[in-house]
Amino acid sequence: MEENLLNQLHKFLQEAPKATYAGDGAEVEPWRKGFKELEYKDGDWYYRDSYTGFFQSWGQEVIWFKDKPVWTALYGGGMIEKFHGDKDFAKQTFTFLKKALRQKESDFQPRGPKKLTEDDWEYECEMEGDIKSFEGNEKILHKGEVVFTHDFIGGIVI
Repeated sequence: MEENLLNQLHKFLQEAPKATYAGDGAEVEPWRKGFKELEYKDGDWYYRDSYTGFFQSWGQEVIWFKDKPVWTALYGGGMIEKFHGDKDFAKQTFTFLKKALRQKESDFQPRGPKKLTEDDWEYECEMEGDIKSFEGNEKILHKGEVVFTHDFIGGIVI
């Protein structure tokens, strides 16, 4: 993929999550039964986030340019098992996750920032690679205890 398109992809990827899951965007009709899906469009660019589950979830983000898939990311994990069943705490955790996902840095970061701290909450994201090929892990701590974790992997489609 040429450098100009990579730059456009990076810019689009900074906006799409803010307009969808991280920004409490509206769900759309899912392509896959049992999934929740959100979408964002800007000119020739199209983004779709598709996930299933609540306490443990798995999902995929795909970006198309001129109707051709050009980038994708897979993510999965969720609440630590001892918190399964506590919907209120999970919702608080997901609210903080969304806040972290809105904090995009200028460098490529497919999820949230490297670190975000607010009151009793901490978000940490470690990643290797770049927009072309990457993998990493994000976690949320509450009062110093890990309560949520996601692994992710992705990159460009050729």
